[in-house]
Amino acid sequence: MRRASALPVQGAMPSPECPVRAPRRMPGGTPIATGMRRVAASVVIVGLLAAALAACGSSSSSSSSPAPAGTGSSAANKEVKVSGAFGVSPNVKFPAKAKAGPALYTKTVIQGAGQPLTTKESLVGDFVLYDWKGTTPKRVGSTYTSHSPTLFSGQMLPGLQAALIGQKIGSRVLAVIPPADGFGSAGNPQIGVGGTDTLVFVIDMVAGVGNSDSASGAKVSSGGGTLPTVTVTPGKAPTVKVPASAPPAKLTVKTLAQGTGQKVAKGDYVVVQYTGVIWKTGKVFDSSWSRSAPFAFNIGAGQVVKGWDNGLLGQPVGSRVLLAIPPAEGYGKAGVSSGSVKISGTDTLVFVVDILDTYSPTK
Repeated sequence: MRRASALPVQGAMPSPECPVRAPRRMPGGTPIATGMRRVAASVVIVGLLAAALAACGSSSSSSSSPAPAGTGSSAANKEVKVSGAFGVSPNVKFPAKAKAGPALYTKTVIQGAGQPLTTKESLVGDFVLYDWKGTTPKRVGSTYTSHSPTLFSGQMLPGLQAALIGQKIGSRVLAVIPPADGFGSAGNPQIGVGGTDTLVFVIDMVAGVGNSDSASGAKVSSGGGTLPTVTVTPGKAPTVKVPASAPPAKLTVKTLAQGTGQKVAKGDYVVVQYTGVIWKTGKVFDSSWSRSAPFAFNIGAGQVVKGWDNGLLGQPVGSRVLLAIPPAEGYGKAGVSSGSVKISGTDTLVFVVDILDTYSPTK
């Protein structure tokens, strides 16, 4: 992964095709999210945006007819002005009493020095989003107010794809996205965007993450014995073989590869790959690898099951960690069921988690 320098969900089960989004996630999947009730309101708003900005399997705009062309002038899009330093909430000024034009407009506001973002990568970035409705732009959400970035992964909106792919890491990018390149004529009622509204993004490109990236640390164990045995092929999902013995009664954490990077601390924004297996059946029930995109979450914020929040703290970046999570730190006595996936209230979960990077909250 480059610097400029998910998910077992508690209470709601992600489907293989379209995982439930964690409260703060950009385009991308969620392993074990707990829902929004314990997350601050500003974080929830950003999370709704994050979930909406990329499609599950196909873009939102492709599922509805293109919106009619706006009546504004395309010149108005070019009159949107952005100022401020990279990593700091930008100042965005719109032309007075103007309607957005019908054409996609992108601009590199600050030129980065990193490698260009490719279609085989996800993006860690900060953003602010405005809904340009008629002559009145309205700020919808911003990661700068929640003090941690977000992950753009999966299939992005067409306008975002056009704006970001090929841009260098470390860049600040402006994207004025008409409905045809955004949510189409259906809009997105969940975040208050109408079918004729134009989206205006300013995005700081913090880091690129390879969609097949895995733990970079040196192998120290394959598990085994009374714990599952893990077989790893670089760039692919690990194979997990569960033993015939009973699962541990308490949360068990085993380091399989030892990283040397920054240690994960409470409140960090952590980027991972993972595979989840039910101990009783030995079957995979969720995996970021199957979506060809990493997953990210704020640790200690209740966005994932307790076994993740507790078991990954203190682990250095680059590590691969085996977690055996009893029901009390997983889905609890109620368990969870979605489609063909059924986790009972007595099921122990096994996760193999590759820690790709972590980002401390900004002040």
